[in-house]
Amino acid sequence: MPIITGISRRALLSTTASLVATGASFMVLPNSDAMSSREAEASPVQGGHHTDDEMKKCIQLCRDCHAMCTETITYCLKLGGRHATAAHMRLMTDCAQMCATSADYMIRESPVHARLCRLCAELCTQCANDCQEISGDDQGLQACIEMCRKCASACERMASHVAA
Repeated sequence: MPIITGISRRALLSTTASLVATGASFMVLPNSDAMSSREAEASPVQGGHHTDDEMKKCIQLCRDCHAMCTETITYCLKLGGRHATAAHMRLMTDCAQMCATSADYMIRESPVHARLCRLCAELCTQCANDCQEISGDDQGLQACIEMCRKCASACERMASHVAA
């Protein structure tokens, strides 16, 4: 059985469970935050400010970023040291899971997807910055940094189009 340096399985499972609970909390919104059916019908998701192509591109970037962060977590754990600190692993896990959650909300045309896209953009930016800080001259992290930045940009555009 491999030894995981920097983060225990319990901590990883706890973080994952917290993310699932957070995602579920977005589904139960107070009436003041929920859209009326009339607002949902007029939502940009249904033909307003952004195109279906923009949405599809953002969904694909979120899926790709989720996969890249998940793969990079394994890479960082193998490297150990500063690459495998608990804080870095939590941030990468948060980024990966939020990317998957954002893609899911967009696929379902949820009226609150813009809120998740904004949070996804923030997490992707934080993840890219954190990876940049620890990467030094490690080229293994560069693909993850670039993917997180692309996803952050697409999610920010998606969130700002809906808010406009």
